[in-house]
Amino acid sequence: MAVPFFSIHHSYNSAAQKSLLARWQRILQHGGFVNGPEVRELEADLATFLDVPEVICCSNGSDALVLALRAADIGPGDEVLVPAFTFFASAGAISRCGATPVFVDIDPVTFCVDAEDAASKITAKTKACMAVHLYGYPVDIPALAKTLESAAGRPIPIVEDAAQAVGAAHPAGPVGGMGISAGWSLFPTKNLGAPGDAGFATSSHNDVADRMRRLREHGGGRQYYHDEVGYNFRMDSLVAAGVLELLPRLVEFNAARRVGAEHYRELFTAAGLSDAIVLPEAHLGHVYHQFVMRAAQRDALKDFLHAREIGCAVYYPLALHLQPCFENLGGKLGDLPHSEAATAEVLALPIYPGVTTEQREELVGAVAEFYAQVGATN
Repeated sequence: MAVPFFSIHHSYNSAAQKSLLARWQRILQHGGFVNGPEVRELEADLATFLDVPEVICCSNGSDALVLALRAADIGPGDEVLVPAFTFFASAGAISRCGATPVFVDIDPVTFCVDAEDAASKITAKTKACMAVHLYGYPVDIPALAKTLESAAGRPIPIVEDAAQAVGAAHPAGPVGGMGISAGWSLFPTKNLGAPGDAGFATSSHNDVADRMRRLREHGGGRQYYHDEVGYNFRMDSLVAAGVLELLPRLVEFNAARRVGAEHYRELFTAAGLSDAIVLPEAHLGHVYHQFVMRAAQRDALKDFLHAREIGCAVYYPLALHLQPCFENLGGKLGDLPHSEAATAEVLALPIYPGVTTEQREELVGAVAEFYAQVGATN
C-alpha cells in the first residue's frame, strides 16, 4: 500500500474547490487583486482565531519573519539568538535584516530552543532571541524570556517563528502574541495552507504592528510618502481567498493531526520498537505540522520506506551553524551537539489529515520489518 507523505487534495477537496472558484469569481469582478478586501477579511479572521489583536498578511513566511524582526528594531550590528536546528528562513531573515544570527542548541526532547544555552550566548550586542515553535510544538515564551533576562540583566525581546504552529496553544498565552512579534507561514503544505505562497505577521503591540504594515508597503503610511525603506511584501487577494476557505476547517485539521499522532504512538508502542526509535514529545497544544521521531540507522530506514512507496522526510539534514553560507561565523562540528545529533536521527512521517488508519498501520508495520531485519538499537 502506497502512503503519500503529503497530499493537498484532502484540504482542497471538490467542495472546497467549488467554493474557492466562486470566491475567485468575485475577485475577478471587483478587481482588487493585491491587498484587496479578502486580505483584510483574512487578517480579521486570523486575529480572532489566534487571539492575537494584530495580524499583517504578507507575501510568504520568510518575509513575515523579516517584518517581525525589522519591527523589533533588528538591524546591522545586532545579534539575534536562534536555534541551529530549524528551517533556514529563521536565520536567513536575521541576515536579511543585516544582523548576525548567533546559533544556539536545542532541547533534545522538544527540538525547540534550549533556554540555558541561549542565555550562555548573550553578549552586549544581543538584541533579541528568535524562538521557533518547531514542528508545531509551542515554546513557553514567558519562561524563555525570564531565563534570558536573568542572564542578561535586561529584557531580551522574543521574536516568535510560528511558521509551523498555526493553531498551537500554550497555557502561558497565545502563540504569536507572547513575544514582541511573530512570523507565520501559509505555504501550501502547512496546517493552514494557501493556494500559493503566503504568510502573515502578528503582534500584541499596536505600534509594532503599525510599523509592520508600513514596512510591508515600501515603508510608507500613505501612498508615495515613505517613512523608511521597506519592502513589497503584499498578499494577493486570490491567495487570501484560499486561506479564507480553509480557516473554518483548521480546528478539524489540527484535531485530525493529533488523532494521527496518538495512533502512531499506540502502534509503535505495540510494535515494541522503543530500542530503535524515540517518538516526539506529547503536548496538549502541539499541532503536529510534522510528526518527527528519532530513528536508529535513519537513512537506511528512509530508503527502505521509500522503496515501498511509503513517504517520509528529513527535517533537517544539516544544522544551520554548519551551512556554507554561515561559514564566516565560525561554526564547527561539535559546537551544538543536540542540534547535530538531531540532523542524523530525525525522520518525519505522514501526518496530514488525509492519512488513513490503514496507511499508518502499513507504515509502522514496515518500520517494524526494517528493524527486525537489521536488529538496530537507538
